[in-house]
Amino acid sequence: MTDNLIRVRFAPSPTGYLHLGSLRVALFNWLYARHNKGQFIIRIEDTDLNRSESKYVDSILIPLKWVGIESDEPITFQSQRLELYNKVLNYMLEKNLAYRCFCSEKESNQNVEYKKYEGTCRNRLINQIDLQSPHVIRFKLPENIDKIEFNDLIRGDITFDIDQFDDFVIFRSDGMPTYNFAVVVDDNSMNITHILRGEEHISNTPKQILLYQACGFRVPLFGHLPLILSPDGGKLSKRHAATSVDFYQKEGFLPDALCNYLVRLGWAHGDQEIFSKEEMIKYFTLENVSKHGAIFDIKKLEWVNGVYIRNSSSQYLFDYITENIDADVFKNLNHWSQDKILKSIDLYKDRVRTLKELLLFIVELYNEPHNLELHNLDQWANENSISILKKLISSLDMQENFSHENISLDIKILCKEFGIKLPEIAQPIRLALTGKVSSPGIFDIIILLGKKESIQRIKVFVEFLSNVVRKH
Repeated sequence: MTDNLIRVRFAPSPTGYLHLGSLRVALFNWLYARHNKGQFIIRIEDTDLNRSESKYVDSILIPLKWVGIESDEPITFQSQRLELYNKVLNYMLEKNLAYRCFCSEKESNQNVEYKKYEGTCRNRLINQIDLQSPHVIRFKLPENIDKIEFNDLIRGDITFDIDQFDDFVIFRSDGMPTYNFAVVVDDNSMNITHILRGEEHISNTPKQILLYQACGFRVPLFGHLPLILSPDGGKLSKRHAATSVDFYQKEGFLPDALCNYLVRLGWAHGDQEIFSKEEMIKYFTLENVSKHGAIFDIKKLEWVNGVYIRNSSSQYLFDYITENIDADVFKNLNHWSQDKILKSIDLYKDRVRTLKELLLFIVELYNEPHNLELHNLDQWANENSISILKKLISSLDMQENFSHENISLDIKILCKEFGIKLPEIAQPIRLALTGKVSSPGIFDIIILLGKKESIQRIKVFVEFLSNVVRKH
């Protein structure tokens, strides 16, 4: 392994589903590794036995794979590395870099004003009987320094006074390492060179630097990413928007669209909004990562997703929907061939923001209209409209070459014959075919449905209008 090889890691805890903030951290690390021809590693931090659950491992790894992020090495689990942690711990105890603390939690917090441990057990002599009692192990804070400084790759120089810290716990009484101890041992043994994580970890960094230095480990470089904020400027939560990545997958957001949106939350390359994965990798640098939190905007995400849907082929969308959203939805359109379904996707993909919305339009078109959007029914419920539609039925029925061109010609002839403009006939035709006042072009809809189905739907609508007129 070369000394200048960049190695980064994404280290989630399996305590819940992968959320947007964690996905963005993973994405930034993955892009940084790919941009610098480095390596991206996934590590599962599962030493918190009370909160970690194995079921959440898949709920993290599957969404990552969905967006194309996978580890360059076999995935590591902290719970399988206890032998290594104990080896480093024993070294620290032997070198007087750590000590056993038998104080109760109440005794540990004697200094209520600062909630700092005052070092009661720092110089305590330990005997074999003591070792049988529950205890934690604390790091012995060095006495010859007054500041801890590091240069954050995103925020610049950050300084902490040593007086802010006490002899913090590195091993709990249950025999498991604390977060700060385990990540230092892991990042050193895994040769991690750059640690890119959320800004909530800034306060952990000085403790980790102290541990690196005490153990004689190389201190990696740190960069702390801004938070994703809610529209009101607070921390994003379920109250503001769904935070689980799984939700966006099920709702019909494309993986590359979600990544495109997330990468722009806190990073920019000029004014460009839409990036391919290759462009993200090419342009991504930490110099263009913002120090300030970025506000989550679901409307902007939907807009980005709409762009990706429009730019995707109908075959890709068909396959993606079948594999990721609903395996049976197109099978249920059993009167339509796959070619007709693909054409319907082509018709509607420019009008939607999610694939669920696309499916809704297609299924509604497949089924005969039952609920008409009758905002201006009086405009169409008259003998003139009925006569025009009946004449259209006759014209369509007589066509031998059922084509877009011939349908357009027939409707233009009808407009001239009745002295009306195209919109005046287009709207009742649209209502007859789709039940809606807004749809793709009526000529395209007629061609897609075919002669028989189009005529049948117009006949049903004519009967409906006739009943309305009779009641009036």
